[in-house]
Amino acid sequence: MRDSGAFRQFVGNRYINVETFRKSGAGVKTPVWFAEAGVDTPAPLLYVYTIGNTGKAKRIRNNPQMRIAPCNVRGKVLGEWVLARAEILQGEAAAEGMRALNRKYFPWKQLLDF
Repeated sequence: MRDSGAFRQFVGNRYINVETFRKSGAGVKTPVWFAEAGVDTPAPLLYVYTIGNTGKAKRIRNNPQMRIAPCNVRGKVLGEWVLARAEILQGEAAAEGMRALNRKYFPWKQLLDF
């Protein structure tokens, strides 16, 4: 998605609801922590961390199309759903995402990583 205006609703929120899709087409919604980068640019980014063998990661490998919306910790949607494309990052891009998440959720993320 290239409309940065749609991504402004995520700034200041602590959770997003990520809807990924099974091979059958059924959506699976999951509230997750995220960090935003370049929200006011033509190519906004939201970083999300998950373990590589989770259902989310498997569904993303199969189909990178997803929907996201700001939500509370329980997944109650607090804004509009936005179409997005997921990408599993590696190397420096993954490290940058991890730094952004660590900054936003300090010290909680570091404690959970421990």
